[in-house]
Amino acid sequence: MSRKCEICGKGQVSGNTVSHSNRHSRRKWNANIQTVKVEENGTVTRKNVCTRCIRSGKVARA
Repeated sequence: MSRKCEICGKGQVSGNTVSHSNRHSRRKWNANIQTVKVEENGTVTRKNVCTRCIRSGKVARA
């Protein structure tokens, strides 16, 4: 499954996890992507959509 929202393009972000002794190691934050059935032009398809787009009503769920 793709880690990118098909509506807004939100995806994975990378950065550092910093320990108490200030050691840095790489980590990643994944967007909360859900597979939902979306109605477009009278047809129902599956799309990978972030929860922000689902909540804000940017997609019409089938």
